[in-house]
Order: sequence, then structure tokens, then C-alpha cells
Amino acid sequence: MNRRHTKRNRSFSSERGFTLIEIMLVIGLMVLLVGLVVTNVDNLFGTNQAELVRFKVKESFKTPLTSYRIHMGSFPTTQQGLKALVQRPENDGGRWRGPYIEGPEDLVDPWGRELQYRYPGTRNTSAYDLFSLGPDGTESGDDITNW
Repeated sequence: MNRRHTKRNRSFSSERGFTLIEIMLVIGLMVLLVGLVVTNVDNLFGTNQAELVRFKVKESFKTPLTSYRIHMGSFPTTQQGLKALVQRPENDGGRWRGPYIEGPEDLVDPWGRELQYRYPGTRNTSAYDLFSLGPDGTESGDDITNW
């Protein structure tokens, strides 16, 4: 019985664990992968922000603005802006049935700037222009528009 016990101990002691070099290689690869992810996070989220505002500008304001138009007779003026979807405009004649959107936080883009609105539109002359100034905050080629 004593011999058997000794053999078993030898078989356990001959098993090999990870060497320091193998562990260092695994840690190095993990650091490399984390570094790549961290440096590309802005690109990943920036794309999602642009897609979010593109949907907001092109699709999600259609219904509230159309409902406003049905109740009030026309879209909000440029002076009233999109705030007319949240707050009753002056001289509404009792026709305003809002709010047409949940709150003022829906009127900003992912970069924290108010969405731009014009009625009558300069691009959509028979309707309204709705756009975000994009990540740079100025009217330029990266604007996200409904035209």
C-alpha cells in the first residue's frame, strides 16, 4: 500500500504548470487587445451616435410634427421651433393637443446640442428642414439632415 501511495505522488509531481514566460505572453496579448479596444471606443460609439441622430432626424420627428400640423394647421414656425412640440405656443387658438414628444431632452442630439429646425425649409421648401450640426457643432459636411 505504501508503494502505491508513492507512485501516485510521483504522477502528481510530474504534472507541469504554466511557465512564467507563458503567463507573460498571455498577459501581453490581453494588454494589446484592451489597448486596441480602448483606442477605438470613440469610433464605435461615434458611429452609433450618428446613426441614432440620423434616425431621430429622418424618422422619429415625422409623426409628432405631422400631428402638430393636423391640430394647428401648419408646422411650427422657425421662431417657435421644436419647442412647440413640448410647450403650448402663444395664440394657439385652443387647438394644441400636445405635448407631441416626451420632453425637451428629445430636442437635443447625442452631442448635447439642440436640433436645428426651419419652417418653411430652405432645402425642403414644401415642408421643414430638421438637422443636427454633427460632432463638430458647425454647419459643415458632417451635418445629419432630413433632406
